[in-house]
Amino acid sequence: MNELNGNQVEKYIKEEIGMEPRHNCDDLALAINDASHEFECDSFELMELMLTNKPIDSLHTHSYGFHTGNGRAIIDAVTENYNEYQLTIRYNVK
Repeated sequence: MNELNGNQVEKYIKEEIGMEPRHNCDDLALAINDASHEFECDSFELMELMLTNKPIDSLHTHSYGFHTGNGRAIIDAVTENYNEYQLTIRYNVK
């Protein structure tokens, strides 16, 4: 499994989506990498799910265009990981 870094996330957001990042790309990369290990999936595919809502067929993240329970659990895990990284930085908690 390849891991992402913040520069790759930032480049994807700018070049593939055509937007400026609104979140900390380093923390987002860490959160995605953590979840990719937890759910045993590719970090890049998980990034695409988070940023463009692209389904991950092998994880059954969507059904008829809507998130499945599994898809929501994966998205929630990344979101929780990201929020933890943000709190760690904000409050310097280890």
